Amino acid sequence: MTAWTAGPRNLITDVAGLKVGHADDATLKSGVTAILCEEPAVASVQVLGGAPGTRETDLLNPHNTVDRVDAFVLSGGSAFGLDAASGVQAALLEAGRGYPAGPYRVPIVPAAILFDLANGGDKEWGRYPPYRELGYAALNAATADFALGTQGAGAGATTADLKGGLGSASTLLRDHDVAVGALAAVNSLGTTTIAGTRHFWAAPFEIGDEFGGLGMPSPFPQDASRLHIKYRDTNRADARTNTTIAVIATDAQLGKAECKRLASAAHDGFARAIWPSHTPMDGDLIFAVSTGRKPLNREKGGMIDLCAAAASTMARAIARGVFAATPKDGDIFSCWSQRT
Repeated sequence: MTAWTAGPRNLITDVAGLKVGHADDATLKSGVTAILCEEPAVASVQVLGGAPGTRETDLLNPHNTVDRVDAFVLSGGSAFGLDAASGVQAALLEAGRGYPAGPYRVPIVPAAILFDLANGGDKEWGRYPPYRELGYAALNAATADFALGTQGAGAGATTADLKGGLGSASTLLRDHDVAVGALAAVNSLGTTTIAGTRHFWAAPFEIGDEFGGLGMPSPFPQDASRLHIKYRDTNRADARTNTTIAVIATDAQLGKAECKRLASAAHDGFARAIWPSHTPMDGDLIFAVSTGRKPLNREKGGMIDLCAAAASTMARAIARGVFAATPKDGDIFSCWSQRT
């Protein structure tokens, strides 16, 4: 039986070779999270939501040429937030990073955005949105230790009935001597808690009390499968104001196609942690990255265990993001910590 434990930080940066930085604006109620690969890393992507907003995802298909990336961006701001990748590119270029093209370097920075325009923040930013500068600041702030909750890309995130947030978790697969880490900006159409309780859908995968330690409710609510959808019963906004975007990472040596399979498996963590997920009005997306620091024994089921860990680690990261959210002036949703 595989021995799984959380890593020492219980963050995606327990995967060797990664750093994470945030930049956000409390007035804007939005922000950016940058994931820095210390060395170019193999990556792919899987999109299962019906309303994605992305940059540089085509090159991540296994049949396309470029197979390594320098960084990823998760951003608020809807399509305006795609500008954040330009700021991250600028910071990488200053550091001499990028895909070599003759005498030039082109930093490879896939990006995804979530919709947080209707969250009560001031979006009257003038001619140009602030996300390019936020991206630059986020990359330059990248470190091994970073905050969760109302931070970075999760600064303005919401779920159906609570504030969302930026969550992360890690798993050490002791039998294989590899690590898996997840990072998620949770802004879902659906709920992360069960029938209006404090209990998280991800409870079966919780390690210790990383998101409250409450387990599953008992008795289990008879109406748990009822769909509570963001904005369904209000006039605050329409239903297209969603999306959970994430990164799943490992230090195991994977190829590009295997990274895509890992991203596909990690989407099961969305389904375990959010009800419902992958709707036509969510842009649910997961980037997968391998820093390639350690070999993976596939003959002993290494890839199967890695995919299972990807799903459970992602579910935990989603719950931790909502669990860690903090109240701010002008919020239109309450936080998990305020629920009784």
